[in-house]
Amino acid sequence: MDTARPGATPPDVDALLIDIDGVLTVDGQPLPGTVDAFRRLRDAGLPLALATNTTSRSRASLASSLSDAGFAVQPSDIVTAPALTAAYLREHHAGARCVVLTSGDVSADLEDITVVDAADESVDVVVLGGAGAEFTYAALDRLFHHLQAGAALVAMHRNLYWRTGEGLSLDAGAFLLGLERAAEVTAAVLGKPAPEFFRTATAALGVAPPRTLMVGDDLEADVLGAQHVGLTGVLVRTGKYRADVEDAHEESPDHVLDSFSDLPGLLGL
Repeated sequence: MDTARPGATPPDVDALLIDIDGVLTVDGQPLPGTVDAFRRLRDAGLPLALATNTTSRSRASLASSLSDAGFAVQPSDIVTAPALTAAYLREHHAGARCVVLTSGDVSADLEDITVVDAADESVDVVVLGGAGAEFTYAALDRLFHHLQAGAALVAMHRNLYWRTGEGLSLDAGAFLLGLERAAEVTAAVLGKPAPEFFRTATAALGVAPPRTLMVGDDLEADVLGAQHVGLTGVLVRTGKYRADVEDAHEESPDHVLDSFSDLPGLLGL
């Protein structure tokens, strides 16, 4: 069901950006109706990309899992926060010695980046990815010391939590806030809702932001972040969606759907 804001009409779009976790899948398992809806969008010939803040897996790994689940996806279809982080580091910190704290393995998307151990005394950049068991007191305290010594802070995203099969779990944004405050630094954030994330994704599709629709389960990072740079936002009531967050926010999504499976209907397919 579409509960678009008053006065909104079904979007006329040329391309789609689609979040993965909480929109297409949860814990890697397809949500009801999403495989069929994705197939209908593909059959309609709409250019699309998957835009995710996932920092635990490479694009190739994500594409393989999604394909196994029934989604027709190639690595080139996926825009990830780690890949954009690597591009940022190459441009702004060329040759820098980087410490990366993240859960999972995204080394394939950080090619050409010099990654050193946190125990190294010579660190230029601290890079924070997605939270997990690796985010111990000792690990975070070591990063704090590097920041005090002058290292720059780069974050793949600022998400506070994410949805698993067991409910909401803390993500890196909760720890990032503490590091920024304690070290009196401000992180360069590359994932959603950073404007550059959406501009890079739409440029890769070869379309203008006003003709692109972003579908996500995170009101701030996915939907409003996209709307702030001119995309049409669609919030789905799955994944990390919380009605209290939507109701309390001063800004509204362009459209709200019960699930991704309702998207073809919204587009008139």
